[in-house]
Amino acid sequence: MKKLLSAIFLLSLLGSQSSWGLDLGEAKSQGLIGETPSGYLEPVSGMTDAVKALIERINQQRREHYAKIAAENNTSLAAVESLAGQKAMDNTKPGNYVKTGGQWVKKK
Repeated sequence: MKKLLSAIFLLSLLGSQSSWGLDLGEAKSQGLIGETPSGYLEPVSGMTDAVKALIERINQQRREHYAKIAAENNTSLAAVESLAGQKAMDNTKPGNYVKTGGQWVKKK
């Protein structure tokens, strides 16, 4: 389990790196992208091509990483996604968005 949590933390660092014009931190602070319980990003508002590309790229990286973690820990992909989603939402900075009960909420 400790290995699983460490891998998820490293994933969060991976998602924050970007050589594109819009990076994850920027998109989150602008209220364009939010974290969900599924472990993946979704648009909150302003679905531009840049936002869509950023979400798709990071979610693909996450999906691949989650699959690797699941295989290494002999657990299901769904279990890893759920744990990663909860950790990402817990670690979301105040002022950024998380999806709770199907609704976007600005974290305090």
